[in-house]
Amino acid sequence: MDFTEYIDLAAERLGGRALAANDEFFAPKENLLKAADPVWIADKYTDVGKWMDGWETRRRRTPGFDWCIIKLGLSGVIRGVVVDTSHFKGNFPESCEIEACTVDGDPSPAQLEGGTTKWNTLLLKSPLSGDTRNSLPLQASDRSTHVRLKIYPDGGVARLRVHGEVLPDWSALARAGNAIDLAAVEHGGWVILSSDMFFGSRNNLILPGRSIGMHDGWETRRRRGPGHDWCIVRLGAAGTVSRVDVDTAHFKGNFPDSCSLEVCVAPRELVDPTALDALPWKEILPQAKLKADSMHFFEKELLPAGEVTHARFHIYPDGGVARLRVFGTVAKRPA
Repeated sequence: MDFTEYIDLAAERLGGRALAANDEFFAPKENLLKAADPVWIADKYTDVGKWMDGWETRRRRTPGFDWCIIKLGLSGVIRGVVVDTSHFKGNFPESCEIEACTVDGDPSPAQLEGGTTKWNTLLLKSPLSGDTRNSLPLQASDRSTHVRLKIYPDGGVARLRVHGEVLPDWSALARAGNAIDLAAVEHGGWVILSSDMFFGSRNNLILPGRSIGMHDGWETRRRRGPGHDWCIVRLGAAGTVSRVDVDTAHFKGNFPDSCSLEVCVAPRELVDPTALDALPWKEILPQAKLKADSMHFFEKELLPAGEVTHARFHIYPDGGVARLRVFGTVAKRPA
């Protein structure tokens, strides 16, 4: 599977922050985590030089490298990074290196730069191309909370994406004993597959908070034949579902007519579409009508299913849904 299918752990909206950089003379470090694609404005200049939509350091005249420390919004196992040098053509770094560490809480840049923090190299010094989304798969196995991007010897990077699997503290959540959103990205949920996502990404369904617009939900193209659309969510941990919320915020002329939900138990590592389809799915929410731009709460309608690990959400026949919440209690031994 392409590692970019995983969640961007460093995304701003998930709490990712650029904490420190040794130099940001031409363009600030905060640009690295902007959600929007980088842009080019030909005639825009600042008092120090050409305006660039990224992080850009001055020209280095001594040996060494430049660096930036990123606090991940959600801790997890990193599967790959995208070092995007869009619009940096004569001023991109020759190469980069990626390091990661695990320091819970909110450590200061000074603490992270100090000798007591153990940084592990995830990517050895690797060449970069200019004006390119450089996709760099990684073989990490440990949970990380911060990354350090090193660029050699200097230059500009437009965006940094850190894709991986979220690893929350499930033992603490289980001890709380309350129903939580098992599908939420911050709890390790991941939308593995969908039939279509022409207008909006399937993983928008499980983002925190209410949707900010149609672009911030999952939306499929108009169906011109038989059938319906669907997506499969791997829950962050095994649990017993007690409530399902379906939010069609901002979808007014393009919301689905109805929806249903099935659940099953499956291995966490299973991602093959054929194998997933062959699982013994059990319907817990029979097909239910939806309304435009509305919150829908399903609790009494749910059928018992015991502890489950995956949910398959169906929409009929097509359309857009802003958020899906699958509330439940965590199993004693999370999957």
